[in-house]
Amino acid sequence: MSPLAIDHVILATADIHATAVRLEHDHGLASLPGGRHEGHGTGNRIVPLGDAYIEIMGIVDEDQAAASPMGAWLREQTAAGDRISALCLRTEAPGFDATAERLRLRPLPMSRDAPGGVTLSWRLAGLGDAMADPSRTFFIDWKVPREHHPAHGAAPHRVEPAGFAWVELAGDIDAIRAWLGEDVPGVRVASAPEPSVHCAIALADGGEILLG
Repeated sequence: MSPLAIDHVILATADIHATAVRLEHDHGLASLPGGRHEGHGTGNRIVPLGDAYIEIMGIVDEDQAAASPMGAWLREQTAAGDRISALCLRTEAPGFDATAERLRLRPLPMSRDAPGGVTLSWRLAGLGDAMADPSRTFFIDWKVPREHHPAHGAAPHRVEPAGFAWVELAGDIDAIRAWLGEDVPGVRVASAPEPSVHCAIALADGGEILLG
């Protein structure tokens, strides 16, 4: 069974472009065009970090978003400004299927057209649970060659990111550990009255960038 690993965090925002500009100005982290989630009214930009990435997600079609649970979730998440809203863990079959079965999640096949004519395909499980409770992760099984994974995009950063230093899931510690089912490298848990996600990006020079 393949182990769980940090794949990406969702940085929810009311303005994808403005947030991308801020990350580059404040932290030296550049982003790349992502794509649209058709039918949901949402879209993204990608901040590659080497072995993981940040997904800057926001609403790009108000009409579609008005009828979409994801659109409603993004509005709720960004009511007080940008925030780290969810953590996605990656694994491969059969680990993905075993995790979905253990948590009674229904895997969903998904895809989007990326810039350059490449179609990215994956299976997803648990996103609804993560939207309802940010201390719960969701899970992904990528169906793309390694070089096409969003983490490996060539973004013109002014710093040298080296993945996530850590991602913290805060909430009911016992419930979080039961959900994960195993220790995940780079993921730590903390007790908190309200569930939340926080993270820091590791830099090659030994520094960290705190986000959320």
